[in-house]
Amino acid sequence: MMPKILVSACLLGKPVRYNGRGLGVESSILQRWLAEGRIIICCPEVAGGLPVPRPPAEIAGGDGGAVLAGKAAVMDRHGTDISTAFIAGAQQALDACRQYGISIAVLAEKSPSCGSGMIYDGRFGGTKIPGAGVTTALLRAYGIRVFNQHAIPAAAEAVGHGQAINP
Repeated sequence: MMPKILVSACLLGKPVRYNGRGLGVESSILQRWLAEGRIIICCPEVAGGLPVPRPPAEIAGGDGGAVLAGKAAVMDRHGTDISTAFIAGAQQALDACRQYGISIAVLAEKSPSCGSGMIYDGRFGGTKIPGAGVTTALLRAYGIRVFNQHAIPAAAEAVGHGQAINP
């Protein structure tokens, strides 16, 4: 059996982003994985109970790891703390990884859930900072390698050498 890969729903064009749109990344690798039935689609924010569309959100006071530790918060543009929904969605993504033995994920960069290298700074001014989103931080804490949409070839290489985690 070929290993499964967790992929952000928005990267596959699903209209789940805060603005009701998808990202629709063009990738022959993603298309091959879809055809092979290897992709498990996930939008942690929707899985955590957030609607589409929804106000934009950013992490204030740190990154996803700090949110999981209770030292930062995911806030929407109106100042509402929506950390609980982000943590719940991250847990659902982890549960899917455990269920399907997933060890590799391809998630959307800059997202407060899925960012793997860059996120917004929490001030809603468009400034990006190094950091990981809540889902990425949780998956990494359990040994799941997370790549963004700009590193799909590296994810494909890792899938070829990766080992599944125990569900």
